[in-house]
Amino acid sequence: MSDLQRTPLHERHLAAGARMVPFAGFEMPVQYRGLVEEHRAVRTAAGLFDVSHMGEFFVLGSGAAELLDLLTPSRISALDVGRAVYTALTTERGTFVDDILVYRLGEERFLLVVNAANLEKDRRWITDRCGDFDLRFEDRSEHFALLALQGPRARGILSRLAEDFDALAVKYYRVVEGKVAGRQVIASRTGYTGEMGWEIFIEAPAAPVVWDALLEAGADDGLQPAGLGARDSLRLEAALPLYGNDIDDQTTVLEAGLGFIIDWDKPRFIGRQALLAQRERGVTRRRAGLEIVGRGIARKGHAIVHDGEKVGEISSGTWSPTLEKAIAMAYLPVGLAVPGTDILVEVRGRQLPARVVEMPFYRRAKKETLPGDLKERRDAASGRLPVYQGPRVAPRRRRQGPAWNHRFRAGGTGGHRVRRPRRGGSQRRQGRRTGHHRIRQGGGRGLRPGGGRGDGPQRSARRCAGEGERRAFR
Repeated sequence: MSDLQRTPLHERHLAAGARMVPFAGFEMPVQYRGLVEEHRAVRTAAGLFDVSHMGEFFVLGSGAAELLDLLTPSRISALDVGRAVYTALTTERGTFVDDILVYRLGEERFLLVVNAANLEKDRRWITDRCGDFDLRFEDRSEHFALLALQGPRARGILSRLAEDFDALAVKYYRVVEGKVAGRQVIASRTGYTGEMGWEIFIEAPAAPVVWDALLEAGADDGLQPAGLGARDSLRLEAALPLYGNDIDDQTTVLEAGLGFIIDWDKPRFIGRQALLAQRERGVTRRRAGLEIVGRGIARKGHAIVHDGEKVGEISSGTWSPTLEKAIAMAYLPVGLAVPGTDILVEVRGRQLPARVVEMPFYRRAKKETLPGDLKERRDAASGRLPVYQGPRVAPRRRRQGPAWNHRFRAGGTGGHRVRRPRRGGSQRRQGRRTGHHRIRQGGGRGLRPGGGRGDGPQRSARRCAGEGERRAFR
């Protein structure tokens, strides 16, 4: 592997016992302690990846936003400073030159992150179209290292080292500039694992210092270095496409199920006419998720069979450590790309039963777990108020008597009351007495909204607080 490039962290990987493999022209760590252990560390705690093989382009100047509006189907000119967007460089046929991330660092300053295998191609594609725009293009891929700190504890770990920004207050798909472990960085709330986390851009000579500081700061939180093997299984569980497997220059944005990156109101971008035409007539194939029912793992290139005919091929497949089953993605005819469809996958001369399922295969928890001190810092930074528990008053008790006929729900369990208004009484008078719980018009039982259940202490307390207070603390 002497002809391969090396990242600034190469010596750190060897010292940690990483198994190195060639990848996109680089010698990269595929695993340290083991793929499954590293995968589960990212899902439950945190993992630290070296992804310095990725390319970093800077587009600077008054014409930068206009150029990026032309090159991508997203409206980059509308992107606020400090925000990031996932998008693509598209061909005239609406297929992929590459899928990229764009960060707006200033009004006329943009950072593009491109796939390592496409770096030369992407650079030519962009520079060949720069001539009519007032801008400057810079390829700084060799000057930057890129670390990915991913997992539910990633924000807490970074917050111990961050300077000039509060790592607990930065929201998803935002980007900031500051210092980590005393070194200048660009830090973004993005990732390729399906977990919350950070991607940290840093000058190459400073990368080992920040790598060591992060591992030390996260040691008690279960932080582990993780390799490309875990990164691939993590992204597949989240159904994130990989260029060269799941998307390429023969696959359109709509076939890949990535239509959300397209701003159809934008009057001009490369591939717009082809994508508009395909939207009108409909796609004939679509990216779909599969679960392997039989014993075996489907891999890229394995044929998919339905009713005795080949209908597609696996684009990505692996064993899911989180779900403990084999999963895959493939392009199928739209009539078969429907959850619940049963198909067969040919694996080493055997036909394994599989089923089309919804994607993504895994969704992260909405809330992350932080130590108490970090929760307080996060809430203070975001201006979040304490959760309102309602006024400390006893709930009002309703009069029991002939005005109401209390009946219990059939079955005798739960004790929820179904209340019937007094026959012959004044509905208007009853309406005043019950406050905002008006009697339903049209006669009948007159049950209040909610199926006739009693208010209960909590609901009564909310009513006593008044509508204005409830709205303020909701």
